[in-house]
Amino acid sequence: MNQEPQEDAVNSGHLVYHKIGGLIRRYRKEKGLKLLDLSGLTGIKSAMLSKIENGRMLPTIPTLFTIIRKLGIKPETFFSELSAENSFPGYLLLRHDSYAYYEKEEGATGFEYQSILENNFEGGAFQISLLTLRPGAKRQQVSTAAYEFVYVLNGNLQYQLEDKVFDLYEGDSLFFDGNINHVPIHHQNTTVRLLVMYFFGELSR
Repeated sequence: MNQEPQEDAVNSGHLVYHKIGGLIRRYRKEKGLKLLDLSGLTGIKSAMLSKIENGRMLPTIPTLFTIIRKLGIKPETFFSELSAENSFPGYLLLRHDSYAYYEKEEGATGFEYQSILENNFEGGAFQISLLTLRPGAKRQQVSTAAYEFVYVLNGNLQYQLEDKVFDLYEGDSLFFDGNINHVPIHHQNTTVRLLVMYFFGELSR
């Protein structure tokens, strides 16, 4: 049996996968739906929907099509917004005023994300973000279906990976499997800025 064109597109790797969650969130809010409302429509637990929307996990193809259908979105419309950009020209100049603010975790306090660069590569995709932690920043531990690299641009903080806590200072970096529950901890009355890179795909072991 032949696949639907949109399923061919999903399997071909020509889509920017890490944009899926934000796009679902945008359409959900445009429909005036809360996570619990979408959970009731789709039969998918709200905790899983939250992880998908926050880019913490990628949905399976059947799950993605269920969400799209229940949101009343035409698949061709949805996937056209996920199409990868043209092939890499050899260099990219990124102006600071082009960085786009986006929401990573609903309910987080003092977390400000800006997307610097998002792109695909053979076998996966990556996203580079600037994370600003304001005084009083806090959220729960989360997991991400990606590898993460964190570099401290300025300030100092603690970074928790499950039961391990690391002290990080300006210039320090941390690389880890995002499937480990994690959270930056910032208790000082200062602003901390982090460069965060997400790698979606398998690494050689």
